Amino acid sequence: MNSGISVAKIRSFGAIYVAEARMSAMLKWKGIIAIVAIGNPLFYLIAIGIGVGVLVNENSGTSGTGGVEYITFIAPALLASAAITAALDEAMFPVMEGFKWRKLFYAMNSTPITGPQIALGVFIAALARVAFTVICYWAVLIAFGVMTVKQSWDVIPVTIFAAGAFASIIIGITAKVKNDDYFMTVLGRLIIMPMFLFSGTFFPLNTMPIYLQPIGWISPLWHSTELGRYFSYGYPLSATMLIVHFAFLLALLIGGLALANKTFTIRLTK
Repeated sequence: MNSGISVAKIRSFGAIYVAEARMSAMLKWKGIIAIVAIGNPLFYLIAIGIGVGVLVNENSGTSGTGGVEYITFIAPALLASAAITAALDEAMFPVMEGFKWRKLFYAMNSTPITGPQIALGVFIAALARVAFTVICYWAVLIAFGVMTVKQSWDVIPVTIFAAGAFASIIIGITAKVKNDDYFMTVLGRLIIMPMFLFSGTFFPLNTMPIYLQPIGWISPLWHSTELGRYFSYGYPLSATMLIVHFAFLLALLIGGLALANKTFTIRLTK
């Protein structure tokens, strides 16, 4: 009797099945996800880009932002920040749920689906959430006239790539967490918040005290912001720095996926 279940197919497409399950779970929260994806850019653009931007432009002109309006300067940073926040949500909470809260990964692993496939599936689903957020945010920026389609379309894949690099390392780190009492608090207050404040989001990184600049150098948000500014309005970057930014994010992506694969495999065999 044919049960309709193909073990070979599960082994081949396990990551796709995991990603499909995660995206189905996301659909339960599609309203909230859409509100956040569209509402956040509207809030920040009005409050900071337009509100604070008027004060910045009136008092210092465009000399401190590379010759562009303040709203143009911060828009790629806000786009990158939204993408990384979406990546964090879809990289951290599903992993905690899978290993600790509901132990879903152990059920998945009882089938022919392997630990690395589960990790990859979570990563793919996180990329889907990131892509939705980035496209919504970018569309709002276009609607506000901050960017043009022809000039800035390539900021979309660049930002998704950067957020994906961040997601991979968060998946790998979270997979190691067995006690979540302080993990999310420490991550939010000691890593995410400083990264948001000290990554050249609101002003050029080189205007900060030298002892704070290293926070930006190791921050995926800074590298993503710099690339976003370059691809959205032609922010001046040397060929060397372009290579540095892409190399840093690529190393983060590869290292994060390698850590996730190893940690998922070890943890699911215990």
